Amino acid sequence: MLEIKDSVAVITGGAGGIGFALAKHWVSNGGKVVLGDMAQEPLEKAAAELRAVGGEVAIVVCNVTNEDDCAKLADTAIEKFGSINLVAPFAGIIADGMMVSPDRETGKVTKKMSLGNFQKVIDVNLTGVFLTVRECSERMINNNCTGLICLVSSVGSLGTAGQINYSSTKAAMSVMPNVITAEFFRRGISDKIRCVAVAPGYVGTDMVKNMNQAALDKVLSTVPMGRLIEPEEIAQLAGDIYKNEAMNAEVYHINGGLRLGSKG
Repeated sequence: MLEIKDSVAVITGGAGGIGFALAKHWVSNGGKVVLGDMAQEPLEKAAAELRAVGGEVAIVVCNVTNEDDCAKLADTAIEKFGSINLVAPFAGIIADGMMVSPDRETGKVTKKMSLGNFQKVIDVNLTGVFLTVRECSERMINNNCTGLICLVSSVGSLGTAGQINYSSTKAAMSVMPNVITAEFFRRGISDKIRCVAVAPGYVGTDMVKNMNQAALDKVLSTVPMGRLIEPEEIAQLAGDIYKNEAMNAEVYHINGGLRLGSKG
């Protein structure tokens, strides 16, 4: 079993949402965090809140699509705290829309997802994860660190209309743990560095909670648990997986029983 106390977590998207919930969980259990996010002010606010409860925190303004930024993020963890034990590339975006949208009256396509909206989601949610994991893995190996790479997939990886960009990235997250574990196994380091993914359903972020109430009620009608999943519940799962070294190369679902609207 691994212990969170004194271990170092590198978290992208760390200024809010699931990333910040994981950071709070980490420092509350005696761990140290390096937070990466796009803007200085939200990072400073997040760091101040964590330090107020005794957390040891470093922050890095980081665009995860930029190689140099991801390298700086990983280097900061080693320089400040001497280790990387958890890699949580939680930065992500959505830009929903139908691939093609035929007009109801004419049957002709009047709108389609732009290449820009497709590509920017791929860039952040897939390329950004790859760069974060690659740079942190390099430092973990070179500094003889033990720990976990924890990716974020989604129930949307099964395929959700209007999310061909987002769902594609989350499906990729579902296969990455197997690929990374196999590569580490070949190189004789899979006993030190594991890789998993957690796959949430509908999460109670501020954006979701502030949805139109009718739309939110429709979402909740598909969830057997009857409520949104709290970011803290996902953070708890990630922490438990970190501690349990037998948990490896799998996708762990946390969705309240959601089956994309099917009631069985």
